[in-house]
Amino acid sequence: MVSQEQRRRQLAREKYLRQQQRRTDARRKARIRNSVIASVLGVTVVLVVAAVLTKPFEDDGASENANAEVTPSASPSKAPDPCEKPAPGKVKSETWKKEPAMTIDESAKYTMKLDTTCGEIDIALKASAAPHTVNSFNFLLGKGYLDHTKCHRLTDRGIYVLQCGDPQGTGMGGPGYTIPDENLKDKSLKGGIYPAGTVAMANQYNAQTKQGRDSGGSQFFLVYQDSQLPPDYTPFGTVSEAGMKVLKKIADAGAQAPDPQTGNTAPNATVVINKATVTKS
Repeated sequence: MVSQEQRRRQLAREKYLRQQQRRTDARRKARIRNSVIASVLGVTVVLVVAAVLTKPFEDDGASENANAEVTPSASPSKAPDPCEKPAPGKVKSETWKKEPAMTIDESAKYTMKLDTTCGEIDIALKASAAPHTVNSFNFLLGKGYLDHTKCHRLTDRGIYVLQCGDPQGTGMGGPGYTIPDENLKDKSLKGGIYPAGTVAMANQYNAQTKQGRDSGGSQFFLVYQDSQLPPDYTPFGTVSEAGMKVLKKIADAGAQAPDPQTGNTAPNATVVINKATVTKS
């Protein structure tokens, strides 16, 4: 017959074993939960990186199709805004159904001037090598199309560019028409590098599917540091030495965290094109 003391010890032992089992189960569940969280975070990171790596230099309604190889900033910079307040004025919303008729002289010299809140950026245009592109900007800027527009994207990891030319400021806008890709074999594009100072067109081309050629509109990017990119983006101009100093000032201010809706990493600097013009010389 079991005594009361033996029974008490037996019950205490069983209680102790139950507590140990609960602790073991809790530790096991915690390990499973943590591994699931780690897996989810890992997948999320992979998906975010994949989305960024395949995010296009979007133009004229682009969505997922393209190949601008960009990684977002690890953390947004806190540098102060080095630029002035924008001039008063409204962005134009006019669009056109087809590419404008050719009016430029391909043998002449053209310069595009971006009078921005951060300083003037002069760009020598390649009229003979990219006539459709230069003609399009000559037409659009004559209409005041880029006046008061924001440069909506700055990338400072992987590739180093400032992207402008979208009246919507979202990376989804365009003039309503598209222009052909040009000058993709430019001598300046060596070893898969777009050198600092290059100005090139954004587009919707997807190198994997080979779809989206001839999809440029009004968006373009200015390379402020040598950037490795496939030769899929029309190089149509070169930034002046003084303009490069303005780009460096903008880049030094850093980029914001990716926008949750558009994925764009906007510059910390307030980069607004107060006035954009094309002149012939």
